[in-house]
Amino acid sequence: MKPLILTTLAVSLSISTAFAGGDPKSHAIHQEGAVKSAADSSKTAAFDILAAHVHRTGRTVTFHMTTNGVAGSEKPEPVGALGGAPVLSYVWPTSLDPSTVGFEGKTGILALAATSHPDFDDTPLYDEDGDGDPANDGTKWHSHWVVLTPTEACGDGALGVRDIAKGETPRMPATWPGLPIFIDSPGFTPLFDGPEVKINVSFADADAVAGAGYDGVTSALKVNANVHAPLLCITDVFDVASGDLSLPGKIN
Repeated sequence: MKPLILTTLAVSLSISTAFAGGDPKSHAIHQEGAVKSAADSSKTAAFDILAAHVHRTGRTVTFHMTTNGVAGSEKPEPVGALGGAPVLSYVWPTSLDPSTVGFEGKTGILALAATSHPDFDDTPLYDEDGDGDPANDGTKWHSHWVVLTPTEACGDGALGVRDIAKGETPRMPATWPGLPIFIDSPGFTPLFDGPEVKINVSFADADAVAGAGYDGVTSALKVNANVHAPLLCITDVFDVASGDLSLPGKIN
């Protein structure tokens, strides 16, 4: 694993989005069918996955993950520029086709992610910190849909967020932030409750996701130092709930 400088903040200040404030019994680790992983003291506790789970309630699909520490308490150390900017993430890869949420179909692995990156903001429609400026709060945990693909330029066997080549105009979701990659900024707020991180996602037709596979991943990404393709690579994988990214969970 490549070294990554992390800033550990006091619990009362570190979780910069809303708190779930829910019953611990509702955490992923207590759910039937959750993808579980043994605790590993060698890993950073906030990214050491104990369980990942996804379930439906009406039109709302809940993606949640239980960690061995305080979820969201670690954030990247800013580098002061977009090139080389670090990103930390909690990710739920799925077997859903990217077209399910508005991307061009059959283009890679559709994943939901909660991310933090202090050097740039990629949610131009939302003001996560409520200060009247929607362009200055990338450090606040926020959600994205991304399409991941094997990207050799990111490293041997590495994944990256799929790039949009010059001249291409693939289908993108309505809330695509305009970056030349397959990324959506849907505005679903990550909720934190001690070891738990949760994102509630609304679907017009929740039946469309029934039976889909999922997994849980914690990872670090980095913007290309030259700010060109591949723009955003996964540089470190901290933990994978299944151990092998086999997407063994099923959305019920």
